[in-house]
Amino acid sequence: MRTLLFVLGLSAVVAVGLAGRRAWLENRKLPEGLIQANGRTEGDHVAIASKYAGRVSKVIAREGDDFDIDATLIQIDDKQLRAQLNQATHGVAVAEAILLGAKANADALAAEVRAAKTSLALLAKQVPLAIQTAEAELNQALAASATADSNEGHKRTDYQRAQELSSSQAVSEEEVDKRKLAWTMAQNELASATAARITAEKRLAVAKLGSDRIKEKEDAVAALEALHAKSLAHIEECGARLAEAEAGVAEAQSTLDDLTILAPTAGTIVSRFVDQGEVVNAGTPLLDLVNLDRLYLQVYVPEPLIGRIRLGLPAKVYTDAYPNQPFDATVRYIASEAEFTPKEVQTKDERVKLVFAVRLYFNENPDHRITPGLPADAIIRWKEETPWMPPRW
Repeated sequence: MRTLLFVLGLSAVVAVGLAGRRAWLENRKLPEGLIQANGRTEGDHVAIASKYAGRVSKVIAREGDDFDIDATLIQIDDKQLRAQLNQATHGVAVAEAILLGAKANADALAAEVRAAKTSLALLAKQVPLAIQTAEAELNQALAASATADSNEGHKRTDYQRAQELSSSQAVSEEEVDKRKLAWTMAQNELASATAARITAEKRLAVAKLGSDRIKEKEDAVAALEALHAKSLAHIEECGARLAEAEAGVAEAQSTLDDLTILAPTAGTIVSRFVDQGEVVNAGTPLLDLVNLDRLYLQVYVPEPLIGRIRLGLPAKVYTDAYPNQPFDATVRYIASEAEFTPKEVQTKDERVKLVFAVRLYFNENPDHRITPGLPADAIIRWKEETPWMPPRW
């Protein structure tokens, strides 16, 4: 009988204890509208490497240093490349000088072409006019020669008749001498007219040679135009060489710029893998940079709860380092496929559950208090009217 009473009493005590524990557990649960999760803070890592192999001449970045975008982090030795750049720059100067000389030669030839064309145009006008003038002079000389020839014949006849009459003393010796003088003057006039005619004929012949001079001038103009065209082609060639030299300078300058390793984005150096004096290969990681203003907490939400999570939901993140200072965050990423709980979860039963990865991006990181790798708990609110509450375990 006593044993029965003892068993009944013990059962009552156990029942009360279980009920109390159940009530305690019920009080520890978060209200409807809040989801609790935990994880580690992470960031978008940027592996910084050199595009070219070389020896590290200076390391400016150290772990924990903050840098703005385009800040200098590492310098690769650039002495040899600077020499190449100087050589390429000198090549550009030479190419520019050659191009200027080619342009000056082309300008001079263009001036010669213009002058030759002007002279050709003038000659083309002068030659017909000279022929017309020479023909007019020749016609006049022919007329004068014909008149002089007729006059000479008439005076010769008069003289000969006077000679015949003088034998019979029909005319005086004085008259014979007068007619002889007139014939002599007529002969001189005929000689002058003949000389003038011959000169006019030669002048016309020379004037008619003007067409040959025009053809010669046209050939000279064509030759000058060919030289000018060749000079223009030479200018294009020189321009192409200058462009090639400038491209060489741009390439050398670009490579030289790439030997100065700059921060691709603002952030904090979390790892450094190189020291001054080391020789690095192209593509070898030198630094690891994280933007501390773009950190997120990656948590895993069980499959039954993932339907309540949507992009843009607010969250609060709690850390052991700042237990009384929650950090505001926002749901920015939800995995589209489920996965098994990561191995970091302590119990095997929890690890076999299907979960979805969710990233909570911090709205701000005052004084960069949050760093990558920091464990934290998060409360995600999916009902706006539900009041915030801290995590419960």
